[in-house]
Amino acid sequence: MGFDIDNYLTGLAKNNVILHYKGNVDSEVINHILDTVEDKMVQVNEQAKLRKKVYNVLVESLQNLYHHVDKVPDDFEDQTSEKFGLLIVEKVDNGYKIITGNFVHADNIEKLEEKIKRINRSSHEEIKELYKFILNHQRISAKGGGGLGLVDIARKTGNKLDYTFKKYNDKYFFFYLNILVDEREQV
Repeated sequence: MGFDIDNYLTGLAKNNVILHYKGNVDSEVINHILDTVEDKMVQVNEQAKLRKKVYNVLVESLQNLYHHVDKVPDDFEDQTSEKFGLLIVEKVDNGYKIITGNFVHADNIEKLEEKIKRINRSSHEEIKELYKFILNHQRISAKGGGGLGLVDIARKTGNKLDYTFKKYNDKYFFFYLNILVDEREQV
């Protein structure tokens, strides 16, 4: 094992974590997380517009975890989770950070990284066009998506996708996606 997930997480999130989850990602967990985050944002009187934006990006992030996680490595501590993922939602000065993490088989890294780099190279207008193109031309994959998830997150936030692949062993990496959802308007 190349690194410890929990130790790495300690450095990612700062002080204002409103939700931290690690374990199996299924529809019941997704609903609970969405309800919990929504309730916490209402409790602190967060602006309705930002609440909606955070909620929408959170839905997309959780769907990515649900549909696109790879099997956990044989030596990973949690062998009971069919779809292991982690999620941190943190309040930051100008919005919220949503951090997700999941295992990715080494064979899938290059394709995923190229997709993220393409999104990050694109202007907001190009992302909107890419979103429309995928919506109109892509087929639903075996995992249930048409490739819209990351594009939609970039489209909704207007921010670049911050990501890291941490080598777990020779066959697996742990993929972290760090998304900033802030108050600014999309152009």
